[in-house]
Amino acid sequence: MSGRRAVIVSTARTGLAKSYRGGFNKTHGAALAGHAIKSAIEKAKIDPSLVDDVILGCGMPEGETGMNVARNAALWAGCPVTTSGATINRFCSSGLQAVANAAHSIINDHYECAIGGGVDSISLVQPKMVKGVVTEKLLWKKYPALWMPMIETADIVAKRYGVSRERQDLYSVESQRRTAAAQAAGYFDDEIVPMQTKMEVKDKATGEVSLVDYVVTKDECNRPGTKLSDISGLQPVRIEADPSATITAGNASQLSDGASACVLMEQKAAERRGLTPLGAFVGFAVGGCEPDEMGIGPTVAVPKLLARHGLKVSDIDLWELNEAFAVVPLRCADVLGIDPEKMNVNGGAISIGHPFGMTGSRQVGHILLEGKRRGAKKVVVTMCVGGGMGAAGLFEVF
Repeated sequence: MSGRRAVIVSTARTGLAKSYRGGFNKTHGAALAGHAIKSAIEKAKIDPSLVDDVILGCGMPEGETGMNVARNAALWAGCPVTTSGATINRFCSSGLQAVANAAHSIINDHYECAIGGGVDSISLVQPKMVKGVVTEKLLWKKYPALWMPMIETADIVAKRYGVSRERQDLYSVESQRRTAAAQAAGYFDDEIVPMQTKMEVKDKATGEVSLVDYVVTKDECNRPGTKLSDISGLQPVRIEADPSATITAGNASQLSDGASACVLMEQKAAERRGLTPLGAFVGFAVGGCEPDEMGIGPTVAVPKLLARHGLKVSDIDLWELNEAFAVVPLRCADVLGIDPEKMNVNGGAISIGHPFGMTGSRQVGHILLEGKRRGAKKVVVTMCVGGGMGAAGLFEVF
């Protein structure tokens, strides 16, 4: 053991805007992430030159989030050319992986300061990527589900493990309720930094497209007041391909654009600078499962994480289990024995939105802030990952 410890000294993120028709539909990924990084550095009250490396997770690191967006975002944020950057991809756990990698660099490689964050612009990048999927012959024969749409894997998990449509819809209504209540209470205000941008709008009558000034000040995806009757009648997305399908637009995460950044430092270095950390990184684990049931990934990763630290599920005070689809937290909580009152207490991706590579970093920042409000000590961030994986991170709240 090195005796070094990585602490999170600040977190900042954009609000989440609806993909394609929201405030970030024309905002470059380097600008999105750069804004989050710049804001996190300012909140930490450190000089940008102190940052050794910026590690950004990105679910689709191409196009406007390509060309090593982490390095580009660091420079956009005002970091000097001496600050490096690396973009990493573990799909929906990319942001959490970036935080873990930043912590590992501090603990093992003696960095003083590193940033872990995430970004995705589904508006600008996904249309390009959908057309560019290329399979490999051997893998296609043995593991065809590696290329299976995530929504199909969710339908499989629901059917295979008996998670009903009604349970999924009830969970989704509660997610919307919790997010609306948290927004009204200002529980996201300490993490969101408004961003001025240009939004593309289309006149419905004339079809004319124009750019307008816009400021994303909050998460714009949630639908306050959502009732069960509002979503119970929605048709499953894959109903024609699979009459037993249960995943709808109402019980799945919302496509959105955004970025998040967490500033991490070695604990003693932070103390010398008089900084008050939000919490500390404790550990990280991943695990694999069959690609066609990727949604159960946390049931593999979480036990590994807890066992390595001598903990039980009951020892964890607060959970962020990504709501890729409602079936994911439902099935995983059933298997792991997580108390619903300790999980996603302010809603999640169903109501807040889910820029794939950004969510993990957002969850880390939010669980530390919410953990402090609730007097929590040990908290876990976990999610399923495309390709059949799970990831989980353990943190201590200060």
